[in-house]
Amino acid sequence: MNHTEHLTKYIGQFVDALWRGGMTDVVISPGSRSTPLAMLCTEHDGLNEWIIIDERSAAFFALGLAKQTKRPVGLICTSGTAAANYFPAIVEAYYSRVPLVVMTADRPHELRDVGAPQAIEQIKLYGDYVKWFQEMALPEATQGMLEYVRNKAVRAIHMAKEGNAGAVHLNFPLREPLIPDLEMPDKWLEKQEGLSAFHTEGQKQLPAEDLQSLTNEWQSASKGLFVCGPQPDRDLAAQLVKLAAKWGWPILADPLSQVRSLGGTEDVVIETYDAVLKEPQLRERFKPDVIVRFGAMPVSKSYLFFVKEAASAKHYIVEPSHGHREPAGLPSQFIYADPVILCKALNEQPALPKHHSQWLEQWQSANQTAAGILQQDPDILTEGQAVRMMVDALPENSTLYVGNSMAIRDLDSFLVHNHKSFEVLANRGANGIDGMISSGVGAAAAKKRVTLLLGDLSFFHDMNGLLAAKHYELDVTILLINNNGAVSSRSCLRLKKASTLKPCLARLFILILAIQLHYMILITSLLKMKPACSMLLPTAIINVVRVLWKSRQTVKTMPRGTGNCGLILPVRMINNSGEI
Repeated sequence: MNHTEHLTKYIGQFVDALWRGGMTDVVISPGSRSTPLAMLCTEHDGLNEWIIIDERSAAFFALGLAKQTKRPVGLICTSGTAAANYFPAIVEAYYSRVPLVVMTADRPHELRDVGAPQAIEQIKLYGDYVKWFQEMALPEATQGMLEYVRNKAVRAIHMAKEGNAGAVHLNFPLREPLIPDLEMPDKWLEKQEGLSAFHTEGQKQLPAEDLQSLTNEWQSASKGLFVCGPQPDRDLAAQLVKLAAKWGWPILADPLSQVRSLGGTEDVVIETYDAVLKEPQLRERFKPDVIVRFGAMPVSKSYLFFVKEAASAKHYIVEPSHGHREPAGLPSQFIYADPVILCKALNEQPALPKHHSQWLEQWQSANQTAAGILQQDPDILTEGQAVRMMVDALPENSTLYVGNSMAIRDLDSFLVHNHKSFEVLANRGANGIDGMISSGVGAAAAKKRVTLLLGDLSFFHDMNGLLAAKHYELDVTILLINNNGAVSSRSCLRLKKASTLKPCLARLFILILAIQLHYMILITSLLKMKPACSMLLPTAIINVVRVLWKSRQTVKTMPRGTGNCGLILPVRMINNSGEI
């Protein structure tokens, strides 16, 4: 057996084992050293290959696709700095718990650290941001080595998914010649014998006595509060709403919790808590006895102030596997159990009489008042108005992929009283603005209609992500809030008025993007917004709806009435002169 036959069979059976292990999609950035991996993945009938030249964009594309499908997605690139371009998306995958299988080609050992071209140190390149690393053996088609490479493939799939999902990294040293023999008849695994399965895994659930103890403690609380932060499981969202309704507990629902986009407005869901909790008097009034949080920490900064001020409350955090997501630094009790199973088990427990029937009613009253103000129609086009009209136009059962910085906060403020069913995704692991277009386009590759809500910085940062949408004719609409990069400057501008703002801050944060986008639909008024929102319907391929927003001060105050408390809503903007 010659070198090409060894190479073809070794890599071919690895690729076949990936497919048998559950992988369906591979994102490839072509390069010389990765040729055998790329060609054999493309040749395999069970795998969808996505060709994206830029590795950075490719990695975020894979991230969005994995978020949408909730399955591990493969990434393939050549040696050298190509692999380094994966790093931002791998960091995001680590923190947002998204499964990726990263396969980097590498120079063989004799060409490392000797000045050979396109050779960098790729051993454990991504450090602790991957869950598992393997330096693969050189290709060899003996029976023992074929069993070895098949088992590594299946184990990689398992490791990416098990516990808290994340990326795994396999580094392939490959010698020339690199072209596999695609006509080789036995390049795939013909039988399933010898393919070890790593897929059987139980689900964590509490012992009966612990469940009963928690039930008694939580239901005895006078003022219990559920919080659901960013999390992708719509089943958990539905079970939590059911439990809250049974117990009479409010749910403070993050826009990424899936609770606000289940398809029906539940009166236990408090969507406007970010606005409500900005008022110190209301934070004091709504101090709970018990807080039970599912998912990651919510986006809302006012919620962070709230929990810190409610330090006397008992804090519980439910994690499906492991981890310690508690940035407030409060004493907390962690419950490591499958959250869906836990909610179902709690729902099966008999409900105790409610000790404070007005608790939920007070939250509901504040929520209704805040929602009424947030849903008022202003005379001018604002970011909030654009977001509300976008949500109204979203197709049922589609996906909304939202950017960071102000985009996610606008959605948090204005996604209220929604009656549509759709999924909300975002890159809230590391909270960066990079790779947002590529991530959204990757989500669309799962054959689901995707709308991207982005600021102009995020858009310009990742414009090459549009290439994949065009090439593969994916259904994507982008609602671009174009405010000349002002979203990054507001915290700086709040510190000083324009007359005293240091020139370096002005250069860094103001007028970053004075670029005209003539090829986009330009929206400058409410009259133009509604027709443009019709493009969110699944009738076109790629659309970019650009909302030109001129910043101004628009502070609104809740009328004193319900609860006898005033409320300043989070729609403060800065006028063109920089005044607060």
